[in-house]
Amino acid sequence: MTDVLRRGRASLAFSFFAQGAAFALLVTRIPAIQDRYGVSDALLPVFLAAVPVLAGVGSVTTEQLVKRVRPSRLLRWSQPVVLLALLGVGAGGHMAELAVALAAFGLTVGALDASMNMLGVSLQRTYGRSIMLGFHAAYSLGGIVGASLAWVGAHWHLALWVSYLPVVAVLLPAALVGTRWYVDGGSAPVPGAREAPEDGDAEETPEVREADAGTVVFRLLLPLCLVMTFAYIGDSTVSNWSAKYLQDTLGGSEQLATVPYNVYMITTLLGRSIGDFGVRRFGAVAVVRLGALVAALGFAVVAGAPGAWVGMLGFTLLGLGLCVLVPQTFAAAGRLFPGASDTAIARLNIFNYVGFLIGSPLVGALGDAWNYRGAMLVPMALVLVTLVYARSFKPGQDRYGGGHERPRTADVGRGSNGL
Repeated sequence: MTDVLRRGRASLAFSFFAQGAAFALLVTRIPAIQDRYGVSDALLPVFLAAVPVLAGVGSVTTEQLVKRVRPSRLLRWSQPVVLLALLGVGAGGHMAELAVALAAFGLTVGALDASMNMLGVSLQRTYGRSIMLGFHAAYSLGGIVGASLAWVGAHWHLALWVSYLPVVAVLLPAALVGTRWYVDGGSAPVPGAREAPEDGDAEETPEVREADAGTVVFRLLLPLCLVMTFAYIGDSTVSNWSAKYLQDTLGGSEQLATVPYNVYMITTLLGRSIGDFGVRRFGAVAVVRLGALVAALGFAVVAGAPGAWVGMLGFTLLGLGLCVLVPQTFAAAGRLFPGASDTAIARLNIFNYVGFLIGSPLVGALGDAWNYRGAMLVPMALVLVTLVYARSFKPGQDRYGGGHERPRTADVGRGSNGL
């Protein structure tokens, strides 16, 4: 059984890695994609917005599909489609082909994100300890590798399909081989995991009883949806505006302006690599609160930086702070709805794309209407709102009296291949 879990954990981590690499290869080559297909500056935002919108549709569809199909099977087939769609983006020659490839990428990436996190949450429940941050660390590592390969392709002026083909040729068969070891933990409640309420804890409500029975009550999920949205507003602010901000507002050189996002990705990887230890040692609530405070401090440093190097320190803090919020939000949703964790994660995943859609236009509009230093204070304030909802991350939830996650002994050996 231990070997089954280890293989399941390793194969899922590789899926996160492959997804990080694929997404980075797409977003870091947007100028090259625009040039290849002759997409105008006016039309480009339409194409870029379509991907997260369709990803949200894919996530909603996944919520319905997992009622009939295991998440491992959805992940098994969505990941190859994402990789082939990436290759299609690089290999096409007409705008209609680009639209089809991006539509396929968006729809399937929504299913991929949702199913990966479903498996991650159920596997964490089986382990009985925090491992979710490690999966997202693999995603960050994939993003760094993908961005580095994109830089090589741009440096050597390689055609897009030449840059993408070797990556897809390596990742696709490896991902398919890894699917045989996925572990579906299921979403049934853990027998005996519920504890008697402690003094001072809230009494059980009808909504709580519905959640225990396998129904997702949106009022209970809403705080986590808001945290997810705010985290991705912060993340999209860094990914879309860090280079421009460092160069235009802080007076950095064009070459130096390429560094903040790389620093952000590296510190995100570092924070997620050690984050699970922090959750096990200090608890999810403390880690989320610290992450929100560090991220807010990062935005404050960026907004008040007198020059480029101090601004770089701010983006470093942002990576260390924001990195813990998204993985812990998925994990908290799984704990909040133990009888319907797959449905909860699919719905929560939609707010990933909501934050991505809001973040970049919000900062851009505020920067143009006011100034970009002031605009950086808005995601700072939104991240601080996470502190209000930090108790939603308590293992076992307040409504359960502070119970802890326990291994799902009935599901430990249940792999996607019937083990």
